[in-house]
Amino acid sequence: MSDAHTPATPPLYGVMAEFKTADELIAATKAAVDAGYTRLDGYSPYPLGEVADHLGFPRSEIGAVMFIGGVCGAVLGFTMQTWITVIDYPLNIGGKPFWSWPQFIPITWALLVLTACMSGVFGLLALCGLPQPYHPVFNVDRFRRASKDRFFLCIEAVDPKFDPAAVKAFLTTLKPDDVAEVPE
Repeated sequence: MSDAHTPATPPLYGVMAEFKTADELIAATKAAVDAGYTRLDGYSPYPLGEVADHLGFPRSEIGAVMFIGGVCGAVLGFTMQTWITVIDYPLNIGGKPFWSWPQFIPITWALLVLTACMSGVFGLLALCGLPQPYHPVFNVDRFRRASKDRFFLCIEAVDPKFDPAAVKAFLTTLKPDDVAEVPE
């Protein structure tokens, strides 16, 4: 009989360990980084700054994105009003000059705030890679508790040191509640 009917094992995304407390996840993340793993991620029900620090998360670019968006909006608003009142449709109102910039401030400010906020929303989505309806970690049944009361550390298969058996053995030494392979 041929082996053509036996299902192939799916490729691995990584190996994941489950912990009960945030302190255990923080210690496990530090241990994994100290062991030389570079491609790993931590999941928890709330932000843990220590995990982000150990993982070496870069400083967010969202501030720069919002600043550039706000400046573009302010320049657009000011330029639009200048064009309208000086070039396109000049009106002599009470002998005032056509280019009376103080009256442009409210609209310029409103467009600055609007475009900065919109840049922040769309920039955040882009920088976070959202929307992402599927991620391989959702293939692990116990991962449902990551948004409730459990903490997870996943060492990804793209890590240069990744060997499934060695990673499982390493994660087991950290005394997790469970260690599971994450299929792709």
